[in-house]
Amino acid sequence: MTTEEQSVVEVPRPGSVRAILYMIASFPLRLLQFVLAVVGFAVGVSTVVVWIGFPILLATTSFVRWSGDVERRWAQKMLRVPLPPVERLPTDGLSFVRRWLTRLTDATTWRDLAYLMVALPLACVEVPLALASIVLLPMAIWVIPWIGWLHGQLALSLLGPNRTQRLEQRAQRLQASRARGVDAAEAERRRIERDLHDGAQQRLVAVAMSLGRAKSKFENDPAAVRELIDEAHTDAKLAVSELRDLARGIYPAVLGDRGLDAALSAQAAKSPIPVDVQVDVEPRPPAAVETTAYFIVGETLTNIAKHSGASEAGVKVWRSDTHVIVEITDNGHGGAEMRPGGGLAGLADRAATIDGVITVVSPVGGPTVIRADLPCEW
Repeated sequence: MTTEEQSVVEVPRPGSVRAILYMIASFPLRLLQFVLAVVGFAVGVSTVVVWIGFPILLATTSFVRWSGDVERRWAQKMLRVPLPPVERLPTDGLSFVRRWLTRLTDATTWRDLAYLMVALPLACVEVPLALASIVLLPMAIWVIPWIGWLHGQLALSLLGPNRTQRLEQRAQRLQASRARGVDAAEAERRRIERDLHDGAQQRLVAVAMSLGRAKSKFENDPAAVRELIDEAHTDAKLAVSELRDLARGIYPAVLGDRGLDAALSAQAAKSPIPVDVQVDVEPRPPAAVETTAYFIVGETLTNIAKHSGASEAGVKVWRSDTHVIVEITDNGHGGAEMRPGGGLAGLADRAATIDGVITVVSPVGGPTVIRADLPCEW
């Protein structure tokens, strides 16, 4: 898979318990699938000269495709592999022979078969490892999740969308993210206009009015002039302060001067609950990525303090070859969902302006993990 295609989907590491259960429970299923597929094709090919081989081959092909769909759902549920339903060649309305030929020439059928053939040898290795990890805690913690991740990569390669479908999905996702990004930018522009109108603009109007009144009284009432100038001076200082706050809301000075580590640490220091911050993003990412990460963390910490009931939170930011990953966790009561028009949807829209993706894992009872994958290359 190319770098461009890898940015479409990313396989997370499964938890130890999920990976162990997946490996143990999958073995009998793998054995059954392997035996039925091999025997079915062998018997079907050997008896095709007497015509009975055709229904056997059709049944075997259908079983392979059904097994592939089962494996997609199973890997998606247990290993958290993002596997959408596969797009197959249509067979509705076709005759018996043409239906079989269509299924036989469909590339997804052969990819399903390739996965079933490879999965059994892997399962033979994974089962002893999974059983051993039940008593060997270090293996369960450190080794098994990585094996599950590798299996997820294999499943994504063979059972996931093909190259054309991946590129189509990427194009659709880019189109949707750009549209959401335009909406988010327009909402930000309206907010800035509103803040200017309600704040600094009113202050500057008051300054102009005070100076105009002072000018009219300059010759006749020096005491009133002094008072009006003092009033204009106060309003001018307030306008400067409000403009400074507005500029910080667009791009905080500490972020530009000292980078994400210092900026996020400053945010965490203002939080009413303890926040552990770990940042490792060298080399420094583009300014747009830093700004997006900064505001995602800030808005999330605010929501945690208001709604989660958490006693502590954590912010971890690191960089891969192509992405900056932002992960915010809390030990609150959980139950957070991405609803249209909600705060988490707003975070997703902000991330979408640079083709980023927000994922939320928040079971009832907690903990909550909010992750942003922000690309550093466009």
